[in-house]
Amino acid sequence: MTEELDFEIDPEDLEGISAGKTSLGAPCLVVDDLHVTFRVFGAKRIRNSQVKSGWFAKFMSRGVGGASAVREVRAVKGISFAARHGESIGIVGINGSGKSTLLRAIAGLIPPTKGAVYVSGEPALLGVQAVLMGSLTGERNVMIGGLALGLSEAEVKERFDDIVDFSGIGDSVYLPMKTYSSGMAARLRFAISSAAIPDILMIDEALATGDATFRKKSKNRIDEVRDKAGTVFLVSHSIATVESICTRVLWVHEGELIMDGPSEEVCAAYKQFARAKRLQR
Repeated sequence: MTEELDFEIDPEDLEGISAGKTSLGAPCLVVDDLHVTFRVFGAKRIRNSQVKSGWFAKFMSRGVGGASAVREVRAVKGISFAARHGESIGIVGINGSGKSTLLRAIAGLIPPTKGAVYVSGEPALLGVQAVLMGSLTGERNVMIGGLALGLSEAEVKERFDDIVDFSGIGDSVYLPMKTYSSGMAARLRFAISSAAIPDILMIDEALATGDATFRKKSKNRIDEVRDKAGTVFLVSHSIATVESICTRVLWVHEGELIMDGPSEEVCAAYKQFARAKRLQR
């Protein structure tokens, strides 16, 4: 479960949770032996020859019913670390490594199967798949998103022009979101999610669709969050983006934390691993 971190932590008590850190200062988030396991239904089909014909046969042939139709997928396997105020932490790994699942569990959107997440402050998760209402205009989504982040209606109206300017979508803000390109939608999501300067900003691949100008603006906004004692988590397949934004990187592979350290060291090791994987194909 995700719990409010309302107690003082002695850095010595966190030995082993954040390897290589001699002093954690003021932790804002602690992930303690986190496990996330999904139950997948319909994982095994039953051959048609094993059942009679008719609607029941079709039902059973889809793998529904019986223990054989369910399997467990361990997406996160015992990950532990601590994050401090002002850190920008990248999470890297190949497809299916558990990066996004880890981020969503930290944000409290996925319940842990085992372990716990302790957090001080309010996290805001920004992802490519972040849910905004396509049938509503960008303007209405700005209001809904701002209210969801804890801003008052007056505060959203006060920041509306800045949000639109930052996103760069112009008068399109008055059109339904379903008419936006993926890049426009991603830029608006980022602008909304970072407008409140959250305590913990979590970004899942949301910078991938922006151009160079927008990435520079995004980096400046992330630096602003950090300067105000916030913490930033960034999941991205772009190692260059991670290296330019993050001071610390977590490398996740097959649900396990492989490496945790300065961005230069971890990214260098991960790039070497990724090159070796490509050569094996």
